[in-house]
Amino acid sequence: MRTERNLARLDRVFARLDREPGRPTHIDVPKMSRHRIALLVATLAFYLATVWAVVITSWLVRLDWQVMFFRPYQQWPEIHAFLDYYVVLGQRGPTAVMISAWLGWRAWRQHTLRPLLTFGAALLLLNVTVGAAKIGMGRLGPHYATTIGSNEMGMGGDIFPSGHTANAVVTWGILAYLASTPWTRRWLSAGSALMSLGVGLTTVYLGTHWLSDVILGWVAGLLVLLALPWCEPLITRTETWILDLRDRRRARGPSTAPVPARVGSPAMFKPYATAEEEVTARENTAPAARSSSRTPAHPPHLAPGTHAIRSERSPVTPAGSRRPPHADRAPRATGNPSTRPLPGNS
Repeated sequence: MRTERNLARLDRVFARLDREPGRPTHIDVPKMSRHRIALLVATLAFYLATVWAVVITSWLVRLDWQVMFFRPYQQWPEIHAFLDYYVVLGQRGPTAVMISAWLGWRAWRQHTLRPLLTFGAALLLLNVTVGAAKIGMGRLGPHYATTIGSNEMGMGGDIFPSGHTANAVVTWGILAYLASTPWTRRWLSAGSALMSLGVGLTTVYLGTHWLSDVILGWVAGLLVLLALPWCEPLITRTETWILDLRDRRRARGPSTAPVPARVGSPAMFKPYATAEEEVTARENTAPAARSSSRTPAHPPHLAPGTHAIRSERSPVTPAGSRRPPHADRAPRATGNPSTRPLPGNS
């Protein structure tokens, strides 16, 4: 009974997967509301305040050095191996592949390119904003610090803000941004926040980032997610253009133009013969045909001419016959067969 119930449940699952979905008529697209604009402005102000606190070497920089001297990777070495793998959840390559696979399946099921295009726009904003900030501020990491107590700004580094942390916020937060229901959005928002929090603290534990780097990485990723609704009109136009291009190519179909025949060399035709020429040709070919019918043609394996029978052909060499002489062998008779001696009379 339990096996039959499980089979029926699997049949329902596969039937749902095999069902051809219809393109959604209305998708819950986040709008740039007043509440969202206020949150974006507050987050941007916090971003600038964090940068200013590091530039003036305030208490935040002193806290960075205290955490670095604490060396968390030496305090809890038993979790080092696990966190080495956990920090991969903040790397752009592996996480982008995983999220793209999931969003690609959603795009296929919903017949819309919006999930993939939104994710691409978020990654583009992340690379531009965080990459420009990293290069512009040039802060060195804890492993390459030169002066104790300094902010290490303008030294040619690229760790402020933390790219791992910002990427974790955007990559996992895009799932909450594209959620279809408010309940799913709340749960995915909480899950992505915990994921990005863990990735950021892991980089501090491993000693690859200052604590202020991680704080600014959280803020930078949140700014990207809050600014995404401004990209929605461009995403819609891009999707419409791609789908129209696909429809035009489908309507055009394969080319039906006839294939031109291959032109070869012109055939050479013999001119028509007159009646007198035909009579003369028949008279010339008649004797040859009669003579050929009387004389049998030689086999193809024999040369023309007379051929001796086998008894007349004796294999000889310039010294004579190749057959050795025998004293007790009688010579072959060439006369009447009745004169040959019988076997019993010898």
